[in-house]
Amino acid sequence: MSDFISNIGKYLPLFFTAFTVTISLALISLVLATVVGILVGLINTTKSKNIFMKLLRGLANIYIEIIRGTPMLVQILFFCFGVPAALRPITGFTWASVGGMFTAGIVVLTLNAGAYMAEIVRAGIESVDSGQVEAARSLGLPYGKTMTKVILPQAIRTMLPSIINQFIITIKDTSLLSAVGVAELTNNAKTISSMWSSQTLLLYAFTGLFYFVICFTLSRVARLLEKRMSYGR
Repeated sequence: MSDFISNIGKYLPLFFTAFTVTISLALISLVLATVVGILVGLINTTKSKNIFMKLLRGLANIYIEIIRGTPMLVQILFFCFGVPAALRPITGFTWASVGGMFTAGIVVLTLNAGAYMAEIVRAGIESVDSGQVEAARSLGLPYGKTMTKVILPQAIRTMLPSIINQFIITIKDTSLLSAVGVAELTNNAKTISSMWSSQTLLLYAFTGLFYFVICFTLSRVARLLEKRMSYGR
């Protein structure tokens, strides 16, 4: 243990660099996933009988079911290796041409979190009393303004704790990107352990501490927000 403490200092810069990569992956993908989730969630809550909207709802449901019904690691391998292998002969596409595996990781995390965010948005919208929609439409508000001015501001109260929980899940999911060489925390620990094999147990415990601090902090924030919002109801 004393040997670990005395020598870990030289590896700390690598840990903090990897920590930055992990947080960047989670933040960027969650912002993009929120956009995807809102769009897909709104599509799934529309009652329009328009054929085009029915088609969109069908595609949205297929997307959600596929993402939620397959393992994250399989999705990573599919998008990081399968998609380039299929597109390369036709378009010459490789992930290296658009930012490497970091970009691929953001795409996978976005698509994965987006499916769950869509369900969070759908549940949040459906939690708002339907009378609110009817009242807004009776005042002449179009669907778009009804959602942005009336429904979403109320739904966000229900959605916010779940969004934070999804952020926690996404942070933990970044560790799976070590399978494709993204230089995040888990991959960093694997690299260091190959050079310092006598301290593998403590290295992975130290890596876990980074995840624990982030996730524990965010879970406390989620609980605090949930309590404060429940007081306001």
